[in-house]
Amino acid sequence: MKDRRRAVRARVHGKVQGVGYRIWTRGEATGLGLMGWVRNERDGSVTAWLTGTDTAVSAMIERLWHGPPGAAVHQIDIEELESWIAPGDFRVVA
Repeated sequence: MKDRRRAVRARVHGKVQGVGYRIWTRGEATGLGLMGWVRNERDGSVTAWLTGTDTAVSAMIERLWHGPPGAAVHQIDIEELESWIAPGDFRVVA
């Protein structure tokens, strides 16, 4: 059975800025074959748009809870998206 496509917007809260979280996210997402982007938000959180197979997106959400050394994730808000169109790779956008 083929793994279905999935897209989510994940808002990660905690100590996630100033610790290399975006670059780490890009590396992990690329390794899982995901497309999308990651950016810092003004409130100190990080948002990631993740597009790929359901298995890969679920694995990435689990990894987001751990993050790179120095990160401390307290909460992740997940929004399932209708559209899974994303850039052809994974980018740090801001």
